[in-house]
Amino acid sequence: METQTVLFAFGLTLIAGLATGIGSAAAFFARATNTKLLSFSLGLSAGVMIYVSFVELFAEARKTLIAELGAKDGYLLTVAAFFAGVLLIAIIDRLVPEAGNPHEVHKIEEIDAKQGSPKDKKLLRMGMLAAVAIAIHNFPEGIATFTGALKDIKLGIPIAVAISIHNIPEGIAVSVPIYYATGSRKKAFFYSFLSGLAEPLGAVIGYVVLAPFLNDVVFGVLFALVAGIMVFISLDELLPTAQEYGEHHLSAYGLVVGMVVMAVSLILLA
Repeated sequence: METQTVLFAFGLTLIAGLATGIGSAAAFFARATNTKLLSFSLGLSAGVMIYVSFVELFAEARKTLIAELGAKDGYLLTVAAFFAGVLLIAIIDRLVPEAGNPHEVHKIEEIDAKQGSPKDKKLLRMGMLAAVAIAIHNFPEGIATFTGALKDIKLGIPIAVAISIHNIPEGIAVSVPIYYATGSRKKAFFYSFLSGLAEPLGAVIGYVVLAPFLNDVVFGVLFALVAGIMVFISLDELLPTAQEYGEHHLSAYGLVVGMVVMAVSLILLA
């Protein structure tokens, strides 16, 4: 594996992870939450992820594994790896305490509404739990971005963009309760920023563990696994969060536009 390819894949993963900082900054510098933009963007991110997962990642995994293992075994392993990815992220989601749900919708307006309120240890705990929860979620997302970019840049870039969009409201989810509790913008931004670092950390650990074993079969399994992870994230996190911002139709439009953009991008990059 060329060093330049590895560094590029890591760079994409780092950018995607640090998008939580964009959400945190938006919470402090924007005057109001653009619910329409967030709903559309989250829908678009889901569209990109779902399209890439089924049209590219799953298809590439099946093709690779069938070539290596034969039609029956290759297809069975592809399906098993896909649902293993779904199960993995679902288990992670279930293990996160409900109080630390990182997908609870917050709005920028809440900052001003709570300004000057007394420090609240319960809110601080909620913010810290959200930061930990997001870090746990970001770990497999980092592996997903890194793996996609490592195998094919044309897959890695859209995956990184989609996950970056998905991380923005998560940055708000960490920042708002921590700011309520401490009154410190620096602390709120720091913990939001820190939670995003789990994404490149996941990439590094994943690469260190898997590097000695990387071959076509491993890549095929990883592609199917990542497809399962991204489909679950889209259905369980992105679309419900987009709809909670109250712009149901815009999230659906974003979903379709995301698929169209992804399809056109893959045609142009082919």
